Amino acid sequence: MHPRLPKRKSVAAETAVLPLLALIVANAALAFGPWFVRLADTGPIASAFWRITLAAPILAGAALATGWRPREVPRALWGIIAIGGLCFAADLGSWHLGILRTTLANATLFGNSATLMFPLYGFLVARAWPTRVQGVALGLATIGAGLLMGRSYQLDPRHLAGDLLCLTAGILYTGYFILMARARATMAPLPALALSTLASVLPLLAFALVMGEKILPTDWTPLIGLALVSQIIGQGLMIYALGRLPPLTVGLGLLTQPVVAGTIGWIVYGERLGLPDLVGAVLVAIALVLVSRRPRA
Repeated sequence: MHPRLPKRKSVAAETAVLPLLALIVANAALAFGPWFVRLADTGPIASAFWRITLAAPILAGAALATGWRPREVPRALWGIIAIGGLCFAADLGSWHLGILRTTLANATLFGNSATLMFPLYGFLVARAWPTRVQGVALGLATIGAGLLMGRSYQLDPRHLAGDLLCLTAGILYTGYFILMARARATMAPLPALALSTLASVLPLLAFALVMGEKILPTDWTPLIGLALVSQIIGQGLMIYALGRLPPLTVGLGLLTQPVVAGTIGWIVYGERLGLPDLVGAVLVAIALVLVSRRPRA
């Protein structure tokens, strides 16, 4: 009987380690997204269109492989998924525009602000005041965002515009979270992601055409990397990890993204962070962790 005990412990350890590894890899993969956007020779919104278009068939095929079928979706959910796809398209379009106008670290931080804004929606729905910890988190996030935006304006006024675009993307991503949370109540994560991805294809193409962007690339490498690394690997592993890790761990994992993106920006583009940038980034990061904590019963 006793020789079997180490084997059982190793299996338990393996089941705990795999989601954590998935979370780290997911955030690292998502952090490469802004770099691929800068490398693409299409317009920024067009690169978002190709990110979704190239990934959609793979995600749809994976969802179908699980045994799911579109006829299982209730009629009432199709409208929610369509609006969610529109919000996701507007989120990506705004974020990709902002990526070209600010630092990679700031773009990643503000693009993840949905993690902070989504709890605010919960307060409004519940008609409840934030807890003390949540109130501290909101205060830290406000101060940190102010430092980052002020520093961006000092470096280049266009950076402030990029920060605001990425912050707008975070707001739109919050709307996407709200809508998809309703869809997730009756749908598995992978089919929900596949349908919302498909629903965002045409809006992104329309946005890119309205902006007069170049649609067809001469070099497909950055776009394939964007679809494979950000949408399939990053989003796919994130969905896997979200169902198996507590919110605090997920919040800590989010800190991987700005660190990786800031390192890429420093090495490739010479985007060195000053002391106000570092302080602002740390304050926002702490706020993300605090609001990701699971409240005690």
